[in-house]
Amino acid sequence: MASITTREFTIDDYDGATALWKAVEGVEVAEGDAKEDIRTYLLRNPGLSRVAEENGKIVGAVLCGHDGRRAWIYHLAVALTHRGQRIGNRLLDECVTKLRGTGVKRAIILVAGENDLGRSFWLRNGWEEIPGAFPMGLDL
Repeated sequence: MASITTREFTIDDYDGATALWKAVEGVEVAEGDAKEDIRTYLLRNPGLSRVAEENGKIVGAVLCGHDGRRAWIYHLAVALTHRGQRIGNRLLDECVTKLRGTGVKRAIILVAGENDLGRSFWLRNGWEEIPGAFPMGLDL
């Protein structure tokens, strides 16, 4: 088996990453995930988002960024064929390390209520539920 490499997510990774996200249960590709929206996000948050590859194919991807006050991590996903190799942990660790370098003090994620596997992953990695907080949104 070839080794897994990780690197910065670029807009050239968009098609491979969105195909992965659509294939992984618990990740929703929705508004804000169009190619131009992701391009803008990556430009505003250079070097923070990551991909994992094997033989040039994306097997893991995550979006990571901040607004200067809080960081957000979105769409962390690993291909079903590559689970159990700690790829998700590696991508998460790289994001957290890079975020610490920005000076941001807290990162937040949203986990779908029915995504028990995702919830378990985040809890195992030291993330905490925010009691009393309810995710809310507004389409602009």
